[in-house]
Amino acid sequence: MFAHQLDYPKMTVEEYLIWEPQQDVRYEYVNGEVVAMTGGTIPHNDIALNLYSALRLHLRPRGCRVNVSDVKVQLTAGPYYYPDLVVSCHSQDLNSRKFIQHPKLIVEVLSPRTEAKDRGEKLAYYRTIPSLAEYVLIDSEKIAVECYRRGEGRLWLYYSYTAGEVINLESIEFEFLIDLLYEGVNLGNDEEDSR
Repeated sequence: MFAHQLDYPKMTVEEYLIWEPQQDVRYEYVNGEVVAMTGGTIPHNDIALNLYSALRLHLRPRGCRVNVSDVKVQLTAGPYYYPDLVVSCHSQDLNSRKFIQHPKLIVEVLSPRTEAKDRGEKLAYYRTIPSLAEYVLIDSEKIAVECYRRGEGRLWLYYSYTAGEVINLESIEFEFLIDLLYEGVNLGNDEEDSR
C-alpha cells in the first residue's frame, strides 16, 4: 500500500487510536504524525494474496494467524504500521481485534513510492520488535525477494532470491519456489497493459 502525507495536527497515540477507526481510509502513525494509506497496484495486491493463500493453509494447523494489509502492527517504540502481510503465533495476538503486537514475520511488497520507507524507516522500527524473526521485501516490478532474518544478539542476516530459487522462511518453517509469489502477476508496465 502507498502512504500519503497529509496536513493533520500532531496526535498522541491515544488520540490516534480513537480517531483512526472513524476515518474512511487507513492511517499509519509515526511520532505523532498520521499518514494516509492509499491503494496499491494490481501486481502489488496479487503478490500479497498469492503469499497469503499459501501461508493460510500452512499456518492454520500450527495455531498462527496471517493477515493482509488491513491489520496494523503496534510497535513498542510507538509507531503503528499496516504491513502488506503479517504472521503472529503469539496467544495475545490470536484473540486481538485491533492490532498485532507480537509479529513473527512481516512482509512488505515494494513499489517505487514505498520502497525507500520500507527499506529505511520501517526496517529500522521493525527490527526493534523482540518477537520479529523475519522481515521480507517482495519486488512488485521484477522477480526479486529480500529477507532479513534475526541472528544472534543484534545481528540481522540478509538473503536475496531471484527467479527459479527456493525461499525459506525459517520463522514459520515454510519453503516455496519464488514463482508462487508471481503466479498470474503481470510485471509489464501500464503502457504494455493498454495495448
